[in-house]
Amino acid sequence: MKRVLLVIFFWTSVFGYSQSKITVIDESDKTPVSQAEILCNGKIIGRTDSQGILEFKTQCRSVEIRASHYQKETVPVDDNMEVSLLKNSSKTTTIETVILEDKSDPRALDILKKVNQNFKDNSPKSLESYTYKSYEKVSLDIDEDSISQFNQFFNDSNLFRKKREKDSINNLSARQIFSKSKLFLWERAQEFLYSKKYGEKINILDNRISGLKQPIYEMIALQQSNRDKIPGQIKQENRGLYRFFLTDTLELDGRKNFVIRFREVNYKKKDKKRKYNGAIYIDTETYGIKKIENFSKIKNDGIITSTWIFYNNKWFLSDETVRLRMSKMGMEEEENKEQPKENLPKKDKRSFGTYAFLTSKYFDFKSPVEENQKDFKGYTFSVKNADGKSLDLYRTDPLTEREKNTYTTIDSLGKLYNIDNKAKILTGLINGQIRVGVVDFAVDEIVNYNLYEGFRVGLKAKLNENFNPYFSPDYYFAYGFKDDKWKYGIGLDMKTTLEKQSFFRLEYYNDVTSSGEFYRKLWNFKMRMMNYGNNLNNDKYFHYRGASLSYLNDVTNGLTVIFAARRNFEEAMFDYQFRNRGPAFENFNTLFTLKFSPNSTNIMTPQGKSIIDQKYPELYFNYEQSFKIMGGDFNYTRFDALFVHNFKTILGTTGFRLYGGLVLGNAPIWKNFTMNGLASPGRDINFNLTSYLGFATLEGGKFYNDKFIAYYFTHKLPFYFKSIGQNVSSFDFVLRGTIGGMKHPEYHQFQFKKLDHLYQEVGLEWNNFLSSYFNLGLFYRVGYYTTPNFKQNFAIQFKLKLLEF
Repeated sequence: MKRVLLVIFFWTSVFGYSQSKITVIDESDKTPVSQAEILCNGKIIGRTDSQGILEFKTQCRSVEIRASHYQKETVPVDDNMEVSLLKNSSKTTTIETVILEDKSDPRALDILKKVNQNFKDNSPKSLESYTYKSYEKVSLDIDEDSISQFNQFFNDSNLFRKKREKDSINNLSARQIFSKSKLFLWERAQEFLYSKKYGEKINILDNRISGLKQPIYEMIALQQSNRDKIPGQIKQENRGLYRFFLTDTLELDGRKNFVIRFREVNYKKKDKKRKYNGAIYIDTETYGIKKIENFSKIKNDGIITSTWIFYNNKWFLSDETVRLRMSKMGMEEEENKEQPKENLPKKDKRSFGTYAFLTSKYFDFKSPVEENQKDFKGYTFSVKNADGKSLDLYRTDPLTEREKNTYTTIDSLGKLYNIDNKAKILTGLINGQIRVGVVDFAVDEIVNYNLYEGFRVGLKAKLNENFNPYFSPDYYFAYGFKDDKWKYGIGLDMKTTLEKQSFFRLEYYNDVTSSGEFYRKLWNFKMRMMNYGNNLNNDKYFHYRGASLSYLNDVTNGLTVIFAARRNFEEAMFDYQFRNRGPAFENFNTLFTLKFSPNSTNIMTPQGKSIIDQKYPELYFNYEQSFKIMGGDFNYTRFDALFVHNFKTILGTTGFRLYGGLVLGNAPIWKNFTMNGLASPGRDINFNLTSYLGFATLEGGKFYNDKFIAYYFTHKLPFYFKSIGQNVSSFDFVLRGTIGGMKHPEYHQFQFKKLDHLYQEVGLEWNNFLSSYFNLGLFYRVGYYTTPNFKQNFAIQFKLKLLEF
């Protein structure tokens, strides 16, 4: 998933020396496996009886299971464990030879190649139209086998007996919640419509999240990864992450299937070389995906299963189930403080595993269907209802008693602990805002740094829809410690509709900004954050004071336009004159801004439009026209454009940004283009943060052009490795370049250079550097602008991994 807004519940793990019970069964026929050996650190601690059961005590955190004619398994120790063993076969023995050589079975790779080749033909989106519904349920709970033991311990324990006498809703603990309900429950029903002519539309029919009165719209629009997408295990670019082995053929739902088992490449221990951690079932006739099972490295830690159904000669996702171990919850009886310590019996310690569960069911498949254009209006997602009152119409199974109690219990806690407001703060941060009641505060305005202002601290606040759904005033103020000046602005948004993003904006401002910047009006928060370091070494700033009137409208789901008219006073804050007329001018101009993102998915919420999944390609375009009217001094035309795309091949993932700009007529230097240099000539080593359009080795604030073109290519090499920790690392090859020129550099009386030869730098980025959340990049200048000085040509960059491409 591209954006994650799930609230994570966890506790400190407490492991005890307690009684455990293990049940061992045959994976294929579910019969008990007797005389299976249970080992701790290589030593046998017992064998299963005729029912496949063994009760034992151990201090080991995991045990190994061995049985004659079966493949061995390793599982974490819990109070109740059920382990399924896979039988050895002649095919398995043959495959194990391949596994020991650490390479995939060529037969399996050939089948997977055909799966990729046939995926579009097998996809429902190759049909003219279709519709279907889904019901999903996410919960956090104790393993079902542990519930009865938990309740027995809860009822018998002195600790809980004493606490229950004084407990109220004010000090409900997770232990008490688990005795009768789950800790978290989320249900959602959706309707999917598709037309080749009108595209896809997803209607959220209903939704309910325990503990929340108001829905988190960004959360309820999250999609499952395998719906109409090639699963990650099968993607060509991920082949280096797994080893695949053709092990069998079997019949499912009356159709013959290849069985391809796989394991991750980071199984490094020799005793785990023969382990599989998943299976893929491929239809032998169509090469469509029938089923995928993905086990965790330690088998009983989790399983994810996706199943498809063959309908109208296409493969529709039918159901998905997820069971993932989250943590252990440890408990023990309370000591009797009146009894001497030497007479105290050993405390009864228990630990219960907590798991995250997800079930998704897809049903009511219909194809073809009547196509009505009005059914596809608006954004990708549309919320029909979000109070949970109609969920009974879509539940594939009724709620259990524990699930019903979850809403009652957790809703009470949600009201008590004001979970709604805390959740809104979390979702606001995703969009760069902190929500406090009727006010939204911008995260990226709190602290900034640039070479002209030094540290800039500020506060930007906007009254949200809780103040008024149609009118939203805002203001900001900021202070720069280096220039010792205050900046401020005030604005008002006036919405024309609540169905989509459409509003007029009136604003007044008095601020400074760097010369030669791209306009970033429609960039999202992640893109702006990635461009944060663009002015760390640029001190060429200008002051602007004035007012503007603009109108923004989402013409379609993927097309946004802004029209603006502005009247400004503008003045260079550095030693500069334009054509001997001084550093300050009046400027009246209009601006047309366009963003085209046809494949991104959006949802309209009371807070406004929210991007659920940013997909490429994307186009950003600005056209500015200055006029000698209303006191304006100029008559220039300025264009800039940015095109972003990425694509995947067998050689890896390639992404690129193509961008450029052009100024026609006479305009001051700040309306021309700086070349986004990030380097500083005064440092021994160039070290900077990544920038969306910046060059790591190019000196900041030194070059200006009135026309330029630039490119940024990155290619993820399809080779994966482990450094330290658990994350898998990879490398990206990066190539950046730009060239341009200036027709009349003599018009600008200050010291700068035009960049009229091709400037290039190459780099290598280490993703998940030392298993951290950062990518480390090493860059070197090549070509015309290379100097004999190594430190000028070399640069180091850091990028937060979450910023992605």
